[in-house]
Formats: sequence, C-alpha cells, structure tokens
Amino acid sequence: AAAIDAFEAEHGAITILVNNAGMQFRTPLEDYPADMFTKLMETNVHTVFNVGQAVARHMIKRGSGKIINIGSVQTALARPGIAPYTATKGAVGNLTKGMATDWAKHGLQVNAIAPGYFDTPLNAALVADENFSAWLENRTPAGRWGNVEELVGACIFLSSPASSFVNGHILYVDGGITASL
Repeated sequence: AAAIDAFEAEHGAITILVNNAGMQFRTPLEDYPADMFTKLMETNVHTVFNVGQAVARHMIKRGSGKIINIGSVQTALARPGIAPYTATKGAVGNLTKGMATDWAKHGLQVNAIAPGYFDTPLNAALVADENFSAWLENRTPAGRWGNVEELVGACIFLSSPASSFVNGHILYVDGGITASL
C-alpha cells in the first residue's frame, strides 16, 4: 500500500491498472514440490490480490477505476503437466469476478484478459518443442501461436469508456482454442 501511495504522490492517480503477474514451473503433478506450489500461488494469485486491493482502495475513494487482471487460457482449460499453474490462473479468473462483484458499487470495473498460447519467454520451451507447436497449431482454430501485440486491442477496449458496463468478464484472446473441441 505504501508503494501505491508513493507512486500516486509522484505520478498522479492510477485510473487503470493492468495487473500482470505470472510464473510457471512444469513437472509431473505427483512430483510437484509443495514449496514451488506455494511460490506459484504467491506470485500468480497473491500478487494480483495484493496489488489489486491496494490500488482499488485509492480508486474507491475517487469513485472510479479500471482493473485488468491477466489470466490465461488455463483459467478455463487444463493441460497435463501444469495443474498448479492452471489452479492459479483459475483463481485469478474467480478473483476477478469477486473483485468486480465487490467493487462495482464503487464505480470500478474489474475484468481479465486470458491469453491463449503466445510466443513469449515464459513459453520459450513450448515454442521450441516441435511436437507441442504442431499440436497447438492443429488444436487452435487460428492455426498458430499468438503474437503479444494481439493483446493490445483487448487491453485498449477494457481500458476505454466503451467497456463501462463490462464487469467481471474474462476476455479470452486465444485464437479460438477455448471455443472449440
């Protein structure tokens, strides 16, 4: 909270928060270390909660604000080998809905962007895996990995007055993977 106070004192009011925290650790679930699960929860969920709450306190005083949490396609889907990550991103999706429910009466809109599979450093090992890339390209209706620039439009929409009645929504930017079997 002190960091938010200091930031606003120096730079002005935070009117839009893009709340992005994430890490990944891939290993079979039966071998997943408990301390790594705790670290994953702290990074992927607690950070979203703590930063969101600290910024929302200021927004509530002003009667307006927009918070955009970053989830994942794993908010809605599971895939072998990443159950703990899936749990954290599912939590971010439900936390988003809870924040929207609690803070709408104060003039806040809280939504999430749930990216599909994007060519990022977090996914570097998957991008390099020819078998996984082939699976993804066949499984995703768009037939390819996403480019980070393709997330910008969703963020602009959720940040703009055009989304003033959108609250608690999870916007999947995923090339259609969550829409198809």
